[in-house]
Amino acid sequence: MIGRTEKNKELEGKTDEQKPSKSRVTVYGVAVLFSLIVGFSFLAVKTSVKTATPLEILTYRFNFAAIAALIPVIFRYLKIGLAGRSKKRLMLTAGFYLGFMVFQTIGLLFATSVESGIIFAIIPILAKVIAHYYLGEKGDWKQNVFVTLSITAVIVMFVFSARDFEGVSATGLVLLLISSISMALSNVFMRGVRREFSPYTIAFAISLGGCLLFNGATLVIGTVSGQLQYLAPLGHWEFIVATAFLGIPSTLISSLLMAFMLANMEAVKATIFGNLSTAISIVAGVIFLKEALYLYHIVCTALIIAGVVGTSLSGSPKPRVKGSEEQNCGSTPDPDHNEEGIG
Repeated sequence: MIGRTEKNKELEGKTDEQKPSKSRVTVYGVAVLFSLIVGFSFLAVKTSVKTATPLEILTYRFNFAAIAALIPVIFRYLKIGLAGRSKKRLMLTAGFYLGFMVFQTIGLLFATSVESGIIFAIIPILAKVIAHYYLGEKGDWKQNVFVTLSITAVIVMFVFSARDFEGVSATGLVLLLISSISMALSNVFMRGVRREFSPYTIAFAISLGGCLLFNGATLVIGTVSGQLQYLAPLGHWEFIVATAFLGIPSTLISSLLMAFMLANMEAVKATIFGNLSTAISIVAGVIFLKEALYLYHIVCTALIIAGVVGTSLSGSPKPRVKGSEEQNCGSTPDPDHNEEGIG
């Protein structure tokens, strides 16, 4: 136990570049797994929209996520420790994540998926700016170049995929921009509370909070409109399978993985893997849905990957030690430790 404590102290204050190679392999392996899950989630979305409304999909998505999150807690395999810790910051972290979901869903009613893809591509820049002022994180010029490369490749790919941009809705664009800001804030807050809450506690809060929020919205809207058919989607096994995938891997596990990533790497480095998931979704569409593959898909995907790899390998080589708040910047969070995070 003493040896482990001394080893953890040696890792404190180190960036992910300075950690042992095994630790870095684990962190980036988790990041790639996160990108794969999110990249394949669009297949489940395309399946579920055939039989349910967006709100119903969100409701059952978080139902599955909440049930899966509760099981290890009920059987006392995992413990959610909240005593003496800042519940407000945990609620803000989960709230911004759910805000992303809400504004994204409403925004897509007014805007196209192409427009949403372009706006969501800028999330890493938003996260970088917010993390700079909130967490004091800084990158070098090489990191800025690679982040810009990845984002530009995503935007170009969506622009080439668009037939036209006629009838662009300002309302939809504003809602999608708010959604992107919410996701960036959620990612930065996840990193800010990494020393107070374990990744599972953060994922648990997101899953349970979303379950309560979207079930409440479904029941209220359905009751007011007189068109409440809560159990109707369950008559389609494809819907059940799709929303189970969206709920467990794409919500619970992906938020758990993201929280782990943000506990071990800078906000912009973790967030940039969301762009990698876009490239993976293109490949998945070609393989499983037989969608057309064009030259710009290949070129942009290669540029996205190059941007993600470059962003991961660049950045500040030395940690910024500035009081006790930044000394544990790169350390793995201790769920039983009561030291306050940033913010």
